[in-house]
Amino acid sequence: MKLLDTKYSPSILEKKWYDYWMEKKYFSSSPLEDKENYTIVIPPPNVTGKLTMGHVLNNTIQDILSRKARMEGKNVSWIPGTDHASIATESKVAKMLEDKGINKKDISREEFLTHAWEWKEKYGGIILEQQQKLGNSCDWDKLTFTMDEDYSNAVLESFVRLYNKGLIHKGNRLVNWCPKSQTALSDEEVIFKEVEGKLWYIKYKIEDSDTFIEIATTRPETMLGDAAIAVNPSDKRFKSLIGKNAILPLVNKTIPIIADKMVDTEFGTGCVKITPAHDPNDYNVGITHALDMLNIMNPDGSINSNAPDKYVGLTREKARKKIINDLETEGFLLKEEDYLHKVGYSERGDVPIEYYLSNQWFLKMKELAKPATEVVKSGEIKFHPNHWVKTYNHWMDNIQDWCISRQLYWGHRIPVWYKKGSDHSKQENWYVSITPPEDIENWEQDEDVLDTWFSSWLWPFGVHGWPNNEKLVKQYYPTDILVTGPDIIFFWVARMIISGIEFLDEIPFKDVYFTSILRDSTGRKLSKSLGNSPDPIELFEKYGTDATRFSIMLMSPQGSDVYFSENGLEIGRNFMNKIWNASRFIMINHDKDFSNTLDRDSLDIYDKWILSKLDTTLKKVNVHYSNYQFNEAIKVIYDFTWNEFCNWYIEIAKIKFNSSDKSEKNNTFLVAKEVLKKVLLILHPIAPFITEEIWSYLKNDSDKDIIISSWPTIGSGNLQYDEARIVSLKEIVVAIRTIRSELNVAPTQKISASISIKNVADESLFDSLKSMIMVLTNLENLNIEINLDKPKQSAVGICKNCVVYVPLGDLVDPKEEMLKLNKRLQDIEGFIAVIETKLSNKAFTDKAPEKIVNHEKSKLDDFIFEREKIIANIEMLK
Repeated sequence: MKLLDTKYSPSILEKKWYDYWMEKKYFSSSPLEDKENYTIVIPPPNVTGKLTMGHVLNNTIQDILSRKARMEGKNVSWIPGTDHASIATESKVAKMLEDKGINKKDISREEFLTHAWEWKEKYGGIILEQQQKLGNSCDWDKLTFTMDEDYSNAVLESFVRLYNKGLIHKGNRLVNWCPKSQTALSDEEVIFKEVEGKLWYIKYKIEDSDTFIEIATTRPETMLGDAAIAVNPSDKRFKSLIGKNAILPLVNKTIPIIADKMVDTEFGTGCVKITPAHDPNDYNVGITHALDMLNIMNPDGSINSNAPDKYVGLTREKARKKIINDLETEGFLLKEEDYLHKVGYSERGDVPIEYYLSNQWFLKMKELAKPATEVVKSGEIKFHPNHWVKTYNHWMDNIQDWCISRQLYWGHRIPVWYKKGSDHSKQENWYVSITPPEDIENWEQDEDVLDTWFSSWLWPFGVHGWPNNEKLVKQYYPTDILVTGPDIIFFWVARMIISGIEFLDEIPFKDVYFTSILRDSTGRKLSKSLGNSPDPIELFEKYGTDATRFSIMLMSPQGSDVYFSENGLEIGRNFMNKIWNASRFIMINHDKDFSNTLDRDSLDIYDKWILSKLDTTLKKVNVHYSNYQFNEAIKVIYDFTWNEFCNWYIEIAKIKFNSSDKSEKNNTFLVAKEVLKKVLLILHPIAPFITEEIWSYLKNDSDKDIIISSWPTIGSGNLQYDEARIVSLKEIVVAIRTIRSELNVAPTQKISASISIKNVADESLFDSLKSMIMVLTNLENLNIEINLDKPKQSAVGICKNCVVYVPLGDLVDPKEEMLKLNKRLQDIEGFIAVIETKLSNKAFTDKAPEKIVNHEKSKLDDFIFEREKIIANIEMLK
């Protein structure tokens, strides 16, 4: 048998095996195969993107599911792809051009798109290469980009179908507007941030009167577009003013004073200015009262020609300063106050949005949403964890029309043409089709593109050539599960369910697994902008990809946020080294004359115990996987492999390999090999590279590569063995090793011990364990007696069926050890006092983050436990 290298070097193995799997086409699926299909579609990362820790978690889960399904004999197709990401990509391309001295506005649409495609070809594959570095076993033959020709046709087809059903319409409405990207945004693309702003109090003169009405606003620059002042009809203070007019300061325009229940009598003065073209609430009031809707801003947020000349062309920030200054100069500004309020920011542009009156395309959502709401409420689609159902239902029950048009170049251009020279607002002058009109020279196409999410909502079936390839769609749709982040439950999950039912009359998946949110040790979400998100590729190089995958899955329980720490990756790296060294040890003990057939009639108690434990482990792992409890499955694998197999069975095997009985050595080798192979099989989906490498050394001639080997079955049979004997062995060995550790006695130093048992019936049990105990704990003497009195100055270990004594003798200097212990006890008492004082301080427990308070409580528990151990050791030395 060949031997593994002495040292585990992950980077060499990873490239070797990924290239091998690709060459063998193990990731590819064929629709002709007579197998059960298993399909997952990857949440397509932005073509602008690079791998993040969020991707590592999300993609590892999908890879685990794909690899396990492949081992279960299913026809697996995990479909990869990238999203064209309209705003993000256009911004990057525009910045690239700017760096070259080219302004986007100075070139044609066609020229810009040429640059964009060149940029995509150059940089768009980075994240795909990184996904391969992660080990993604994607069906790369089916790689899809949302602007591929077939996929683009699907997007345009969906628009035309919905338009023909009367669900898409065009209208002049108030939308969220990004002045930086100069495009409309959906509500989900707006992030609200708390901002320390100002509240300005301004007085408006009542027409034909010497009196004034006072309003409060956070946006004085928008007053240039005021159409009214509103008061609550129930507010007796202003009842006499309803129906009168006020004079708009700086503009000197007459505006009505109206009554509307929307006005909060507690906000500011109880009177509010109404600017229908720049505030969503004011927009609704404007419609109700038929007010003028005056847009006073350009697409870039600067003031337009609808405002007085002296403000035209000013940025909104400069306009605000000048307006405040002019109001103060002319005596209209009463006061200003500090005011903490929430301001909407463009998710991509990271600038405050404007509410902007604009002509846009909208999709009616209420009727479309009803069946998609019902399939989740009924449990036809299950969410893991289930608490996201409430969030989903709340959004779906309150769904609004979707603004699907964007004022960009990069994306799917809206398939609507207008007759040249005609009134574009009239539908009889429109041509709506995925193909241009034959007399194209008489038509001009709509300039806008569709929202990126309008393409990605088709992803589960668009990747299969819908609507032109029904056979392929039937083969792979619906998918089995969606793995995604909860932050796009509305952007993507809800809309995919809607589109699947609308276009195929079938749900797109049966289960949705929402990944954990990754946070740093202080609770902040991992983010490049915060500088707290490590580069996964650097972690792969430092710890190994398998170790990174293993560790991040171990620290990610279903439904809980993950507090990521790089130190946690040490667990994975140590585990990989443990597996490697255990595998190498087993290989070293192979003999060319060994039989390849396990003699099950000659299995000893230790063989039966480990094989039974293996079966129990397999059962638990299968249950956890079926419930999508990945970290629980990994904990079970880790605990069995590290503790039961490596720390116990391998240690016992070392003794058995030194036996003169060749058949015992042969059987020990075969049991260890069988257990190791099954461990590698259940570990493979999590740690694919190291498992394939070790498997290649262990596999028999009849074995396939591990990636396509069968998922292990529970096959050890009903093995009968005396479990009490194993429990007693472990308890005694642990007790002696613990005493060694607490007294700083080196494992290599020979010591003596005594065991006090309860009765004659136990003698044969403990006698049968004697030689194994002595070797495992490095004893030179072991005395076993019934009801043995405690020897003087002996350390004590309490077990279930016996008491272990270790005479101290010359092992330690009692006086010196007592001094050390008393000094440490004094320190511990001090630490405990400090923490107890902190935790009894209500100001600390109420105001400090929960994680910090829990950390202090955990430290206190640790110190109390250590204090008890020290006191016990002091008593032992007396």
